Amino acid sequence: MVKSMRIRSKLRINRVSRFAEVCIHLIVGGFALACIIPFIFITIIAFTSADSLRLVGYSFFPVEWSLTSFQAAFDLGDTLWRSFLNSIIVTGVGTFISVLITILYAYGLFRRDLPFKKFFAFFIFFTMLFGGGLVPTVVTIRNLLNLGDTYAAMIVPMLLAPFHVIIMRTFFKTSIPESLIECASLDGSSEFRTLFTIVIPLAKPGIATVALLTAIGYWNDWFNAMLFVRERTLFPLQYLLMEMQLNIEFLRRNIATIGAANINLANLPSEGLRMALAVIIVVPIALAYPFFQRFIISGLTIGAIKE
Repeated sequence: MVKSMRIRSKLRINRVSRFAEVCIHLIVGGFALACIIPFIFITIIAFTSADSLRLVGYSFFPVEWSLTSFQAAFDLGDTLWRSFLNSIIVTGVGTFISVLITILYAYGLFRRDLPFKKFFAFFIFFTMLFGGGLVPTVVTIRNLLNLGDTYAAMIVPMLLAPFHVIIMRTFFKTSIPESLIECASLDGSSEFRTLFTIVIPLAKPGIATVALLTAIGYWNDWFNAMLFVRERTLFPLQYLLMEMQLNIEFLRRNIATIGAANINLANLPSEGLRMALAVIIVVPIALAYPFFQRFIISGLTIGAIKE
C-alpha cells in the first residue's frame, strides 16, 4: 500500500490540482479538436458525391458517399503527377539549402568571436520587422537574377527565414557548451570541422525543428509560383489547385459574357474535387510530422527557455 502511494506520488510530477489538470486537458483537447475538425470536414466533403453536395450542401453526414472526386483528381494524369513531383523537388532542395544556410548563419551568431557580430544580428532582426516589398522582390528575381520559369524562382525567395535563425542560434546557446568549441579549437579543429562533426550532431532536435518548419513553408507555397512561373510543367501542386479554383470561379461569374452559356456547370470540377486535391496536398506533410514530433517538442522547448 505504501509502495503504491509512493509510486503514485512519483508519477505526479507537478503541483497542479486534479480539477485544474482536468480543465487544462479539456482546454488543450478542445483546441486540438478545433485544429483537426477542418481537415476531417474537408476529407468528408472529398468523399461526398456531387449530388449530395448539390442537394444538402456541406455536411458531416452526407446522403451519399463517392470516390468520384478522387477519380477526377487522378484523371488529371500527368498534370497532377508532374505538379506533385515539382512540389517534392522544390520542398526537398529548398529545405536542404535553407537549413544549411540557417545553420551557418546561426552558428556565426552563436560564436562570440565573430567579427561584426552585432551588425549581422541586427540585420537578421531588422528583416523580421521590415520586408523589401513585392515589387523589389519581383524585379530582383526576374530581372536581376533572371530566375523566371525555374525551380530556383520558387526556392530562392524563401531560403532564409529570420525566425528560424533565431531558433537555431538559441538552441546552440542552450545546448552546446562553449568549452567544447574551445577544446576542439585547441586540438586543431577548423571551424567547419567543428561545426559538422561536433555541433550539428548535438543539435539534431533544433535542426529537425527548423527543417520541418521550412518544409511546411515550401510545401504550402503557391504565391512564388504565381509570381515567377508561367511554364505549366513547373507548376507545384498547390498552385495547380489555386489555378483550378480561379478558373472555375471565372467561368461561373462570366459564363454569359464570354458566350459559353451552353457550358454545363455541373460538369465542371466540383467542390469535391477541390477538397480531394486539398487532401492529397495535406496528407504527405501530415504523415511526415509524427516522425519529427519528438525533435520538434525538444527543439522548441529548449529554444524557448532562455535567450
